[in-house]
Amino acid sequence: MKTINPDQLKIRTEIQRGDLGYLTYLHGKLYGAEYGYNVVYEKYVAQGVAELLENYDAKKDHIWLIEDNEEIVGAIAIMGRSGKVAQLRYFLLLSQYRGLGLGKKLMQLALDFCKEAGYHSVYLWTATELEAAAHLYQKFGFTKTKEVKTFGWGKEVIEACYDLMLK
Repeated sequence: MKTINPDQLKIRTEIQRGDLGYLTYLHGKLYGAEYGYNVVYEKYVAQGVAELLENYDAKKDHIWLIEDNEEIVGAIAIMGRSGKVAQLRYFLLLSQYRGLGLGKKLMQLALDFCKEAGYHSVYLWTATELEAAAHLYQKFGFTKTKEVKTFGWGKEVIEACYDLMLK
């Protein structure tokens, strides 16, 4: 197993060729292996990633990519929605990079951006089985506001919406 030196990790915010496809790939591979999600989930991620690029406006959208030796190992993005509402998306850390404080760092960067951009609230959708992520969201003040059963990702999944008021 590779030894990880957190000091060698880099966070970048510029989207480069291959990033969006690789981000889709990582979601498909990771959530397929860890939770049994199928290619329909990967398609869902791909459509959202395409929407991010198509509508990207640096004043209301942002992405952070963690790299280890120029390989993406984690990410988070903010997408501006109607009015003063933002959506947090594509939060991911490869398993060997968890527990190093990187998730907290990404979350703080994303929320700081939301405040600077003047958003009043942030929401996100996640699956309830991603318990560590839900714990982190709650630690940052998000509240679960809705649950919906879905069946399109190869199994029954309960999706949860979390909201955070910033002002």
